[in-house]
Amino acid sequence: MKIMKTNISIKRLSLFFLLGMILGASGCNPQKRANSNQLEFWTMQLKPNFDQYFAGINQTFEEQNKTVKLRWIDVSWSAMENKILTSISAKTAPDVVNLNPKFASQLATRNAWLDLEPMVTPKVKATYLPKIWQASTIEVCQESKCNQQTFGLPWYLTTTITIYNQKLLTAANLTKAPQTYSELAQAAQEIKAKTGKYAFFISFVPNDSGDVLESLVKMGVNLVDESGKAAFNNPEGKAAFQYWVDLYQQQLLPPDVLTQGHRRGVELYQAGEIALLSSGAEFMDSISNNAPTIAEVSAIAPQITGINNKKSVAVMNLVIPRDSDKSAEALKYALFVTNTKNQLAFAQESNVLPSTTEAVEQYIKNIQQQPDSLKEQAKKVSASQLKDAEILIPATKNVHILQKQSMKTYRLLC
Repeated sequence: MKIMKTNISIKRLSLFFLLGMILGASGCNPQKRANSNQLEFWTMQLKPNFDQYFAGINQTFEEQNKTVKLRWIDVSWSAMENKILTSISAKTAPDVVNLNPKFASQLATRNAWLDLEPMVTPKVKATYLPKIWQASTIEVCQESKCNQQTFGLPWYLTTTITIYNQKLLTAANLTKAPQTYSELAQAAQEIKAKTGKYAFFISFVPNDSGDVLESLVKMGVNLVDESGKAAFNNPEGKAAFQYWVDLYQQQLLPPDVLTQGHRRGVELYQAGEIALLSSGAEFMDSISNNAPTIAEVSAIAPQITGINNKKSVAVMNLVIPRDSDKSAEALKYALFVTNTKNQLAFAQESNVLPSTTEAVEQYIKNIQQQPDSLKEQAKKVSASQLKDAEILIPATKNVHILQKQSMKTYRLLC
């Protein structure tokens, strides 16, 4: 299962413009569906692996709420953004939709989502990890008045881990995986000199994972100022960009980092062409199935960080379109899906982490009792980082522009 690889392209700017016009001009009277008791729920690429899971929790919810009939629709990752934009514009959006804060925040600034801040009690809010709850909040300003809004409920999470090829590290006389960017630069030189392989892959494609922006934060760079504008045009920002430029110019990064996304990094690791893969525990099954010989020599380490020891987390959330004519039922269902019991059950069936404090505690307790396989190692390291993990790229109105600016700066330096 993948998580949070967002693709916001220039081709979709017209859809954003159209959405802004419609939301600005329309009232709050949605088009009713023919089946008035039907609650529509969209997820991203969870079929068929989780058919049984959703069949079970949806049946339970319907039994507890006799007036509601759930309709679960699963949408591919590549299609979700266009589909949700189109459905909101046409007022045919689902009642609950699975997105991520980075993309959902773009529509939150256009008042597309129900503000959950006044609707969720402090007691319920306190059940979620505080830093993860904060990931789905944003300051929205209208007519010179600004207020903090909560546009989504946290659902499942992953923290980045380092999967490394022990055979390549041993050949380069390295006794452990690098833990900091300083150590990574040194390891890159040793690995290339002694094995001819690359140490690492990081994508500089503007619309990919955002790993470069996250690395800047880990190196002590502030991405935005108080007004929400790019703030990395300073000595700290230039030094962080220069770090990656130097690695690229010294041919210590694969040449296709400028044109390929994170998926290419997975492919190179599975082919034995890079020694380190920065990814999530959810990719362990893929590596084991596609490259069993590489999996046999793989081990797990914490994610690479910088001087401030910051660690990133990827969040998936549930949002409710403000034009839903069943907002009360939608919120009740979203809270049901994300409660401790259901989050823990979902996390145990997958390689992701839950987002309620109680579920995380129980999840960690459960995995400590499991055999120490590579997959379980990945889960343990991933879960252990949650206490320090946070969203490193803030939910801002122009986050996609921020990412493009950073990639433009890097290309100019190259």
